[in-house]
Amino acid sequence: MTADLYRGSLSDGSPVAVVFGVTGLVGKELARRLVSFPGWKVYGVARRPDVIAAFSLSYAASNYHFIPCDLLDPVETERKLSAIKEDVTHVFWITWANDFPLDGPKCCEQNRAMMRNALDPILRKSTSLKHFSLQTGMKHYVSLQSPFDVTEQGMQVYDEMCPRVNTGRNFYYDMEDLLEEKLANVKAGWSVHRPGLLIGSSRRTLYNAMGCLGVYGSICKHLNLPFVFGGSRESWKESCIDSSDAGLVAEQHIWAATDEKLGLRKGEAYNAIDGTRFTWKEIWPALANKFGVELRGEAFVEDFWYSKEMDDKKEAWREIVERKNLVQTEVEDLANWGFLDILFRCPAKMLGTRSKANKLGFTEERRAEYSILYWVDQMRHERLIP
Repeated sequence: MTADLYRGSLSDGSPVAVVFGVTGLVGKELARRLVSFPGWKVYGVARRPDVIAAFSLSYAASNYHFIPCDLLDPVETERKLSAIKEDVTHVFWITWANDFPLDGPKCCEQNRAMMRNALDPILRKSTSLKHFSLQTGMKHYVSLQSPFDVTEQGMQVYDEMCPRVNTGRNFYYDMEDLLEEKLANVKAGWSVHRPGLLIGSSRRTLYNAMGCLGVYGSICKHLNLPFVFGGSRESWKESCIDSSDAGLVAEQHIWAATDEKLGLRKGEAYNAIDGTRFTWKEIWPALANKFGVELRGEAFVEDFWYSKEMDDKKEAWREIVERKNLVQTEVEDLANWGFLDILFRCPAKMLGTRSKANKLGFTEERRAEYSILYWVDQMRHERLIP
């Protein structure tokens, strides 16, 4: 997609975007694309700055501004967002609060409050809001508070018309409901984007698969350890979850927000997935080759748990960072071993269709293997891994 397309769809004024969660996997990619479009001004909001994200956007510093802000603090949020001089035209919400267990009452209340804190000052000040783009995920289709609904030989392919899960809570629903309430009488559209397993580079992301794999592969190389896949056999040899390249998801956000026919629609939901299924068994050898590590036998070991096996490897990571002159990080800045253990033991297939986006004109796709290997290179370029 070209900058002319985005600029041409907004001929009645200069677009001003705010990206909430700008240091995350998709937030970085969104800001990087938006600042390259002629006439756009972009504000990036996050609790803490990120040197890597700032460096990647430095070439366009004249139209990019970072706002450090704790969105859970309503007073600070009101003050920081009210200081934006221009009328905001586009909002991209790529953040969430994770202080409490997922989908519990406190998690739902906190995420709703955080979004309200940001929405209220923007809506009070802006008379030109055109679109609010919300990112949630494929978890929309399942409940973490009850058993997975496994149908038809253990598999269900989800489309955007699937009803909400009626057991337990889901903080995604709370955010959608808040948008419906707040934007009901505002001449602005809003969309929801539901990625699967996000593939990208960030050190500000709790569930960062590529950060986990990058640290794990680097430690295996450093200590001459076998590159083991620890998880269930189903997750090893079957497609259990769709991949979602961070760049592709960013492109979809922008497409839905700026398309003349779609931008003013309210509550449109789109699965945001690469479009090609993959298995870890297919990709693992390519990853091993990329990291220069050894595969011994099949590489699948069912009783291998990353949270246990990597628990004593923090000093090894510090040695790697020092010897390879990497950005100063601790293991936990990039890797969440508990998440990797859960991901590789996914109890049900969470697969979606992207036919809705395709039919409406967004037809870009990614091959999962190429995407994963690309982001290994990108993490190396950002000096996050050797």
